Amino acid sequence: MSMPRPALFGESNRKRLRRWAPALVLMLLCTLITIANPNFIEPRNLIRVANSAAVPLTLAMGLTFIILMGSIDLSVEGSLSIAAMVTVLLAANDANANSWGWFAVAAAIAASTALGALTGAIQTFLRIPSFMATLGIWFIGLGVSVYMLGGSAVRLMDPSIRDLALARFLGFPLSVWVALGAFLLACAIQYHTRLGRHILAIGGGEEVAELSGIKLRRVRIAAFALAGFFFGLAGILAAAQLGRSDAVIADGRLFAAVTAVVVGGTALTGGEGGVVNTLIGVLIVTVLGNGMILLGVSPYVQQSVQGLLIIAAVALSLDRLRLQIVK
Repeated sequence: MSMPRPALFGESNRKRLRRWAPALVLMLLCTLITIANPNFIEPRNLIRVANSAAVPLTLAMGLTFIILMGSIDLSVEGSLSIAAMVTVLLAANDANANSWGWFAVAAAIAASTALGALTGAIQTFLRIPSFMATLGIWFIGLGVSVYMLGGSAVRLMDPSIRDLALARFLGFPLSVWVALGAFLLACAIQYHTRLGRHILAIGGGEEVAELSGIKLRRVRIAAFALAGFFFGLAGILAAAQLGRSDAVIADGRLFAAVTAVVVGGTALTGGEGGVVNTLIGVLIVTVLGNGMILLGVSPYVQQSVQGLLIIAAVALSLDRLRLQIVK
């Protein structure tokens, strides 16, 4: 009797393919765009790509920790708006006489972090699904921000904060180095702290994690607060890059962050992926957008391509053979 032949793509091969697929896609994308338009690899354009990736990368670092738990955080735009508003109104601006300098930056990060902790507390103590809890915080944050700004754009006039976008080190804007620092901090938290290990454990199986002695409420609140910290940092970078804060400063940021996390290979079901995957996902999304601009692709077509990209990424990241029901 003949022995059954092994499958061409076994379980280990499929996992290995999913792990390396985002990096391979990034390399292939860079190669194809360079062939179509050699201007892509010019230093000036590469700096532009890095600068465009700074805010999405910082946002996506915070969102990654939430998705690793198997939850979702839709408060990205509300938290970013709050941080940008606090930064602009407390630093030198054209709407009031405040000039608190870098204390405004610290206050913005503290406000966004506190908002994240509040989100985690609401979600855990009231037992509200993260989708609904963070959706509510999104609108609260956006509403408070627009109210405090008076419904108009307020210019940021503090030169030291503006230098985050205007000053350069080794040819790159300081915002790029801040985003890189955020990535390294996220790596340290995920791979070298108890909080990072507990977040991953909860995403892998909440009941098992609780039986292992992990305090679910405490970890969830800490994770949402951590996400708020990164959202706040991104809000400061956004205000520095645009030189102002207004009602639309956060528009589209949520979609970009979620796309980057998922495209990078972090599973929406939690417990798989991480911040390194997200870095690759941010680069894929940013390079794709930059390449389509260089090739003269219509903005409407660009949005369609990004939508197809996130559908394809989710389809590849989910192990549908293990799903008993799709909901």
